[in-house]
Amino acid sequence: MSVSLEPLPPNRGEALDRPVNTPRGLAWLFAIASGSSVANVYYAQPLLDALARDFGISHAAVGGVITATQVGCAVSLLFLVPLGDLVGRRRLMTVQMLALVVALASVGLVRSTSMLLAGMLAVGLLGTAMTQGLIAYAASVAAPHERGRVVGMAQSGVFIGLLLARVFAGGVSDLAGWRAVYLCAAALMLAIALVLWRRLPTESHTASTTSYPRLIASMFTLLRAERTLQVRGVLAMLMFAGLNIFWSALVLPLSVQPYGFSHTAIGAFGLVGVVGALGAARAGQWADRGHGQRTSALALVMLLLAWGPLSLMQWSLGALVVGIVLLDLGAQALHVTSQSMILRGRPDAHSRLLGLYMLFYAIGSGLGAIGATQTYAHAGWKGVCLLGAMVSMLALIFWWTTCGAAVRTASRECGQQC
Repeated sequence: MSVSLEPLPPNRGEALDRPVNTPRGLAWLFAIASGSSVANVYYAQPLLDALARDFGISHAAVGGVITATQVGCAVSLLFLVPLGDLVGRRRLMTVQMLALVVALASVGLVRSTSMLLAGMLAVGLLGTAMTQGLIAYAASVAAPHERGRVVGMAQSGVFIGLLLARVFAGGVSDLAGWRAVYLCAAALMLAIALVLWRRLPTESHTASTTSYPRLIASMFTLLRAERTLQVRGVLAMLMFAGLNIFWSALVLPLSVQPYGFSHTAIGAFGLVGVVGALGAARAGQWADRGHGQRTSALALVMLLLAWGPLSLMQWSLGALVVGIVLLDLGAQALHVTSQSMILRGRPDAHSRLLGLYMLFYAIGSGLGAIGATQTYAHAGWKGVCLLGAMVSMLALIFWWTTCGAAVRTASRECGQQC
């Protein structure tokens, strides 16, 4: 697939034959749009009390709002994200963004619980489709020698969007109510949609003769055939399980004595993880230079070491901050490196590859959240940290058995196969 950036150079053919770096402004646009898209999926988390009060939902049942959003995410990864390999991404992104604007505005205006759940499902569906579609788009327009850097910037935007979503939702809700969160988000996404339509590169997209059912069926073929996807998917599952073990359990000890922190204060600890976003783009650059396996090893070691200072939280909040930095930096470095390695080949299948990879992420996130609360109930914070360390150790062992031997003998060859 050849890509032309607007405005076109005088000699179009020669420009397309030479490797051209993606304009920095375009890379920033992918990062901002990706971060804004994913944030929509997480606005509801700090608003559950307000939603329960407005719609008369019990605190035990209001978690169904988050469940509806996550169901939308899963459906999107399987059935909507792959569309990027079938139709032109520029048009697809624009249509999905406008649909997301409608979904967000609808949530801000709903009056019944059933419509709220339907709106949240749509937000999860379209927010996820936009996020992963933009990352695949960024990979498709980037030259091979810079793909890791561009994908890393987009992923940095996603990570920052995740961190700021709760802060934005809490702040706007305190000032103008929870409905204003979604109405402001709708206005923001509409503005971004207009910029995307004007600035996204025009693809020379060859019409595909593959039907939609065959496209979906081909995802299982890809999963069987792509060893890179298999290995990196398992690493993603274990890595995101570890992340959710920590973040799902953190509120439990910090909300009681001797700390007694508010939810806002606890959420602020997440901002420490912005350091991870700084490491994401750098990890992508290292992957571009053929150091994907070394970066993976370093990231996995950081994930394992993080649980030491995290386990000391009851004695030192400074140790907690150090542990968060190590955990998020290692996770983001591994995540970006894995995406870069998966997207090295098969430009015709970038969207499906990302959809499958993120399914592993979803499974790991769910298992980690469940394991965290169960472990804390029976073994306290020490048990949570031990569980997280065991999962991180398992990830390191898995990497070592699948790629470690090859790294010792032929590091570059392993970087292409694993």
